[in-house]
Amino acid sequence: MILGLMRRLGDRPAWMRWGLLAVGLAVAAILPWVLYPPVATDILCWGLFAVAFDLLLGHAGLLSFGHAAFWGGSAYVTGLIALHSGLPFYVAVLGGAVAAAVLALPIGYLAVRRSGIYFAMITLAFAQMVYFVANQWSAVTGGENGLQGIPRNLPGVDLSDAFTFYYAALPVVLLGLAAARRIVRSPFGRVTAAIRDNTDRVRALGYPADRYKLTVFTASAFLSGLAGGLFAVNHGFASLQEVDWTTSGKVVVMTVLGGIGTLWGSLVGAAAIVRLEDWLSTAGFEQTDLVTGGVFIVVVLLFRQGLWGTATRLLRPRPPAPPTPDPAEPADPDRTPHLTKR
Repeated sequence: MILGLMRRLGDRPAWMRWGLLAVGLAVAAILPWVLYPPVATDILCWGLFAVAFDLLLGHAGLLSFGHAAFWGGSAYVTGLIALHSGLPFYVAVLGGAVAAAVLALPIGYLAVRRSGIYFAMITLAFAQMVYFVANQWSAVTGGENGLQGIPRNLPGVDLSDAFTFYYAALPVVLLGLAAARRIVRSPFGRVTAAIRDNTDRVRALGYPADRYKLTVFTASAFLSGLAGGLFAVNHGFASLQEVDWTTSGKVVVMTVLGGIGTLWGSLVGAAAIVRLEDWLSTAGFEQTDLVTGGVFIVVVLLFRQGLWGTATRLLRPRPPAPPTPDPAEPADPDRTPHLTKR
């Protein structure tokens, strides 16, 4: 059903596709004008993280409970590069993303040999190991205090203003989103979707299913690392919260809220969760998880395809109903099935 929806979207006129792209870019351009700029940047970071996770869950059928290891691991590596090298934050973020991809290789190599809940538990176990290392290796990670004072270095540009940093981070997020879309629409993405639907049949056709799973797992980790590095630079610190299992759960909620397998629905889910948490914290309400959990339950019960998936289904034009035959009209002999005697 999701692949059919993607094909119908791709079959739309070129002007409509370019119009939707223009609307999305316009929303991204004006976002810091209508929201507090650091919150707008958080929406970008969490949106890219959710899209990267949906690339794995919605398009490869692999549920990971350990993606916080790549988000948080990249945040630490990005912070260390920015603190000790003085390189532009673009280089630091790219270094963190590469580190996340390298970390994903051994984890994915062991995890993709299993499926379902076993895959999820393996990723969760490795993520908890990363959390333990970050907590105990205090000489490098800062332990419970984390890395503080991560700078925003960019020669010739003053990024101390959050408004300016938003537009400096926006191209990185757009490139990450473009890469995710390209993966989904490529022949590699079609094979990955086939593996999700029927792994045994894909193996019978001669495709190395485990290698495809490992590749998409690593690509998802790399994009998650981009998002985590930008998040660390945006806030100026990297803490144990970034590698905690609750961060993995949060991105799952965002993806399900927006719509699994819709890709762009993950952006909607991330924006909704981040904006809701910001609004509740600004209002002085402390039990934000209680409200977001309630919203999640309502959406799952009423909108089974998520916010984006439900909206797309409602806006999709319905095919015309076939004409009802007139019982008084004689049947067409050419359309009457021929019965043969045995």
